[in-house]
Amino acid sequence: MPKLGMEPIRKDALVKATISEIGRAGSLDVTVSQIARRAGMSPALAHHYFGSKEEMFLAAMRHILTLYGAEVRGALAAAEGPEARLRAILRASFSPGNFRREAVSAWLNFWVLAQTVPQARRLLAVYQRRLRSNLMSCLVPLSGDKAAALADGLGALIDGLYLREVLKSGPPDGLAAVATALNYLNSQLPGDDA
Repeated sequence: MPKLGMEPIRKDALVKATISEIGRAGSLDVTVSQIARRAGMSPALAHHYFGSKEEMFLAAMRHILTLYGAEVRGALAAAEGPEARLRAILRASFSPGNFRREAVSAWLNFWVLAQTVPQARRLLAVYQRRLRSNLMSCLVPLSGDKAAALADGLGALIDGLYLREVLKSGPPDGLAAVATALNYLNSQLPGDDA
């Protein structure tokens, strides 16, 4: 008989183990047994809580998106004015909590999963709409008619920096990624032509 109150603890352990295993493997080519072993439980228990490996992947991505969203909201709450808010979004996108090897690998594999799994595609679309909306709310006062194109460019740049990072060796360099994004932003904002 299961212990009362253990389900959320075990699910959390499985989600974190899923992220770790994806990061270790660099792909979705991990087994439920590997995930369960890392979480310190049996594969049968992992299946009991999630039903399938795909559901574990989706739960892991929801977890990553939740952490990312919380960090962006916190950064936005501390920033005043559209330019400071825009820079806060970019910094949060590459913070140590979001831009670590396991999370970067999970993102890459999430984009692959979204090609064939409708729930993953929906989660990715929600993330992209929220990011674009946040960027647009900052960019409209700063760049007027260029806001939509600039928001799309920044969104693509963020995704591209994650993609490039997963192909490098060593720990992710969030400071370099922020610098690249800010350089692009500075080159595109009106009044920064020098």
